[in-house]
This record gives sequence, C-alpha cells and structure tokens, in this order.
Amino acid sequence: MTAADPHADLPVPTRATQSSFSTTHASGIEIPFRTELKAQVPAELSDVLAFYRAELGQRGWQELPEGTTLAADHTLLTFASPKGPGLLTLDRAKGETTVELVQRNKEVAAKANVLPISGQARLVFGYLVPDVASLAINGQVIEIAGGANHPQMLDLPPGTYSYTLVVSGRRVCSDTVTVAAGEAWALHDDRKPSQLY
Repeated sequence: MTAADPHADLPVPTRATQSSFSTTHASGIEIPFRTELKAQVPAELSDVLAFYRAELGQRGWQELPEGTTLAADHTLLTFASPKGPGLLTLDRAKGETTVELVQRNKEVAAKANVLPISGQARLVFGYLVPDVASLAINGQVIEIAGGANHPQMLDLPPGTYSYTLVVSGRRVCSDTVTVAAGEAWALHDDRKPSQLY
C-alpha cells in the first residue's frame, strides 16, 4: 500500500475508495489549528495500520503509548507530530477499514486562544443573536451578550456535561458534551457540539 500523495501532511492510501479533508481555522489566522482526514479503504485493518505507522513515521510523527487501543476491529493510536498532538482511529466493518486521522497544531491553537488550561477541556460558545442568551452548564449560568461576535470560553475538568442554551427566555437547545483534557469543543444552538481542537 502506498500514499496517493507522498508529500501530504495527512497521507491517504492509493486504495482508498473515499476520502475527505476538513480544517478548523480561527478568524484572522490562515493556518488551521485542526486538520482531519476521513477515508475508507478496502483493506484489512492490520494492513491499513501498518501503512499509517510507516507513513506517519516518515513524516516525523512519534507513536505514544498512552491512549492506545489495539483490537481486530478497532484501533486508536496517539502521536506527537511536528505540529502537535495526533490521533489515528481505525475501524473495521462491512469489508472496509474506516480511517480518521487528526492533527492538531498547538502553536496556532494557542494564538487563536483555543487551548484550555493544562489538564482541562475548553468549551467555546458565542452566538450572533440580537437578544441576550444564557448557557446553563455544570451548575452555573453564563450570560452571553446579544449580538456578540466574540466567543466566550469555559475551561472544565474532563467529563460529560449536560447543558441548556436559553435565548430570550426560551430554551433553544439542551444536549450533552463529553470532553477530554486538552480538547476544545464548540457549543451550537442548532446542531451537536463540534470538536475544535
């Protein structure tokens, strides 16, 4: 198995039947602080794992022992990459191996003020609404100024949190978010939480 583009930061096997890239940027900063590859490869998980270990190693990624899961139908590997933390998730189902490869750029995330306090997770929220909103989470209520263009942030210990967003006295969303140390998540009024970093 070889890489379709040997110079790409996030390699895709030539045998991939489907692949997509997404990036997360901060306003005014051109370089993304999170890049994600999703792909489907009609190959055994062990072959795809061998491909990524070789290709990422050539790109200066170092596999870390913490957080590793190795099973016949699921693999999770953590890495230290030249730009920051990396995560490879492989799952086997229906004759294919699905790939999710994420690289986070710590330097850019720090410039964008997305990095949480050490050992914590960060929630980012801000709504372009004309009215005042409030967010109830973890036993506290946070007021969000109407029409605010700048996001507000809250650092919390890792865990699962229920939250409710209220706009003009009306509940517009209630959901849960599970966060790990070092992660940043955006809370939205119209869709599920999304991982920023």
